[in-house]
Amino acid sequence: MSQAYTPGLKRKENYLIKKSRILPIPGEVCVNSGDEVSIVTTVAKAKIPGEPYMVKVAAALGVDPEDLGKYMLKKVGDEVKKKETIARYKALFGLIKTDCPSPVDGILENVSEVTGQVIIREHPIPIQMDAYIPGKILDVMPNEGVTIQCHAAFIQGTFGIGGEAHGELMMVSKAPDDIVTSEPITSQCKGKIIVGGSLVTSDALKKAVEIGARGIIVGGISDKDLTEFLGYRIGVAITGQEKAGLTLVATEGFGRMNMLEKTFKILRKLEGKVACINGATQVRAGVIRPEVIIPLEALGEDFLTSDNSGEYLSKGLTLGTLVRIIQEPYFGAIGKVHSLPSELQMVKTESKVRIVEVLLDDGRLVTVSRANVEIIEE
Repeated sequence: MSQAYTPGLKRKENYLIKKSRILPIPGEVCVNSGDEVSIVTTVAKAKIPGEPYMVKVAAALGVDPEDLGKYMLKKVGDEVKKKETIARYKALFGLIKTDCPSPVDGILENVSEVTGQVIIREHPIPIQMDAYIPGKILDVMPNEGVTIQCHAAFIQGTFGIGGEAHGELMMVSKAPDDIVTSEPITSQCKGKIIVGGSLVTSDALKKAVEIGARGIIVGGISDKDLTEFLGYRIGVAITGQEKAGLTLVATEGFGRMNMLEKTFKILRKLEGKVACINGATQVRAGVIRPEVIIPLEALGEDFLTSDNSGEYLSKGLTLGTLVRIIQEPYFGAIGKVHSLPSELQMVKTESKVRIVEVLLDDGRLVTVSRANVEIIEE
């Protein structure tokens, strides 16, 4: 049977997660291989160099650059405060005095008697990389970061906003097709990851921020509601840096889209457990999907030796494979592969492609290009 590459989404109740935590610049790793870490454990840290500031000291004092050294009150390596005098010119027994202050707090890095300029660099900015998920340190990359392993339920979404967050799962919908309005968002949602059904409104998102919810997991969101919530129209190519007040993971996509039944059941089953979520999305090269990770207790040898490596996905499309259609007019529809004709067929664009027949959940049998479906890995 002919095959074709098909992208996929993981929706697994039991999965062996391996998460790399890498510093943006070389730094110090704070843990050792085999260590057990919690969500908030600092696994690595570094210092980002501060911004350099060029100060035209000779010009400010009205002296020649080659004479600058005689007027400097601070030397290379000294710490300086904002508005502190770093150089001074005096004449007529001190009756004439001109000072040059530092524009920032920092370290005096260089004095040039050629240009008459001084470089002051702001203090370095410390950064800490936390574990994000609890588990065991599987591998240590010196000066760079670590790889953490844990057992978890793992759900990949289609679109999201906001960065990493964690909190207890709390259901606010009874069914995958429910719309999340502001009504069920109460004070009990504070610090929680809210789980909804098919759609979340902008009013619900705003109230969730006011209450102090950490995040929302829902089937879909309309472009209009998203724009109203953020206050601007977002580009969907790369997300994750939004300062929205919470993290959103849309498991199915844009518009009102029922959450996949299995996904909803996993979240409902694990209600009350702590979830780690990240809305970062990238649809360009090096695809990044928003994710929900719900750490579980050790599941025993049967789990550790089970197939969690993605072989299901590597097999490609086969009869009975669960897929989602990612092209209109069936965008978002879910079904199972009914047949995989081997011969090329003509489509509306008048090009010949390999097609797949999908039996949708509502009983319809539709034909689409294989490039327009993605596998839902269970």
